[in-house]
Amino acid sequence: MSTPVRIGTRESRLAIWQATEVQKLLSANGQHAELVYIKSDGDLDLTTPLYELGVQGIFTKNLDAALLNNRIDIAVHSMKDVPTQLSKGIVQAAVLKRGPVNDLLVMKHGKEFLNDENYVAHVATSSIRRRAQWLHKYPKHQMHNLRGNMQTRLQKLYREKWDGAIFALAGLERIDLRPENSIELNWMLPAPAQGAIMIAARDNDIVILESCKKINDSETELCTRIERSFLRGLLGGCSTPVSAYAHIAQNKIHFKGNIFSPDGSKKVEIERTVPVEENEELGKICAEEVLANGGREINLMIREQMKKIPTA
Repeated sequence: MSTPVRIGTRESRLAIWQATEVQKLLSANGQHAELVYIKSDGDLDLTTPLYELGVQGIFTKNLDAALLNNRIDIAVHSMKDVPTQLSKGIVQAAVLKRGPVNDLLVMKHGKEFLNDENYVAHVATSSIRRRAQWLHKYPKHQMHNLRGNMQTRLQKLYREKWDGAIFALAGLERIDLRPENSIELNWMLPAPAQGAIMIAARDNDIVILESCKKINDSETELCTRIERSFLRGLLGGCSTPVSAYAHIAQNKIHFKGNIFSPDGSKKVEIERTVPVEENEELGKICAEEVLANGGREINLMIREQMKKIPTA
């Protein structure tokens, strides 16, 4: 029997689900694998808002270190958490077939507050992207910070005097935690690569890279590459209010992207459809157009406004 592939994962229920999916796929291709649990800085600090931590890769850097120190052979990540510039010596080895991309509003009671223009609702999220889009649509609402794993965040929603909280649909559905009292936010553009799972490996580990290539989903890889190229072109990370979504239909790539000021007051958006074979520079071209049409000014605003966002 060959030596098992050591799969590095965070210890949250969702992270373990994702790593187990990779384990199953590798096993189906004849490669035995085992899970190795690694704590991340993002799991250790559950109070500071993500946008205040001020670093890229808050959920990935400890797994990167484990990879480079040969404690694990691959690392499994929610792709939206992965910096667009990977650590030296680490490469993207595979992307699994994408799950649901939308965000989800979980409500404590009902959704009547969404139609009351005079009601000041209290809504929680850990994401500055969700915060900005929500405030653009509902500028009177009060936003609150919400950190922790899925179970912890749901419990906190029901404890606090909030009307609702925003989650990634894929995360809740993958671990069977989607509450009945929830609605998909079809109007909210997702984070680049939301709903996708990425495998990272050492760039010189040829055997592992070949094994991972067998479970790569080429369509998801292409669409997430375009989205992350857009993000990189806007100099954004997982803690900036940049959204992007690409999908393939009728041999064409349909792309939407935007950038918001953190308070939701300003936005620049773009939408493009091109033949699949013309995909190479799509994300970069769209980012450059957004910057030229006001995105640069918003980038400057982000640096200032992120210092002023309340942490309640």
